[in-house]
Amino acid sequence: MQAFLVSLSTVAIAEMGDRTQLLSMLLAARFRKPWPIIAGILFATIANHALAALIGVEFAKYLTPFVLNLIVGISLVGMSIWILIPDKIDENENLDGRGAFTATLVAFFIAEMGDKTQIATAALAAGYHNLFEVVAGSTLGMMIANVPAVFLGHGFAAKLPMRAIHIGASILFAVLGVWFIAQAVL
Repeated sequence: MQAFLVSLSTVAIAEMGDRTQLLSMLLAARFRKPWPIIAGILFATIANHALAALIGVEFAKYLTPFVLNLIVGISLVGMSIWILIPDKIDENENLDGRGAFTATLVAFFIAEMGDKTQIATAALAAGYHNLFEVVAGSTLGMMIANVPAVFLGHGFAAKLPMRAIHIGASILFAVLGVWFIAQAVL
C-alpha cells in the first residue's frame, strides 16, 4: 500500500504544470470533448507507466539493495531539481484531423517518454519492487492532475499557484530521494 500511496502523491504533485498537463488543457480547448480525452490520457498513462515500471523492476533485479537504493535516491533528488524548471508545450502543434481519443493517446504517450513522472515511476518500481501498486498509483496520480485540467481547460492553469506547487513537489522528491539514500547507507 505504501508503494501505491507514494506513487500516487508523487506523480499527482509532480504533474502540476508539467507538459502533459499543459497538453491536457490544449486538447480540451482544441477538441472540447472531455471523455475521449480522459480515456486517451488513461490508456496512454497505463501503457507508458507500465513500460517504465517494468524497466525499473527488471533493472532492479541486477543490483544490490545498496546500489539500487542509492541510484533511486540520487534519481529522485535529481528530479527534485528538474521539477523546478516549468514545462511548456507548443500550442501550434497540429492535432487536427485526428479524433480526440487517438490524438490524446498518441500525444500523451509520446509526451510522457522521458518525462519526470515516467522516470519517477521507473525509479519507484525499482525501489518498491511492486509493479502493480506503482503503476496503479502513478496512473491515478496522473488522472488526479489531468482530469480537472481537461474539464477546466486553459483557465485551470491560471488559478493555481504553480511556483508553490513546483516547490512542494521538489521538496517531496528530495525527501523521497534522501529516504532512499538513507536506506542504502543503513
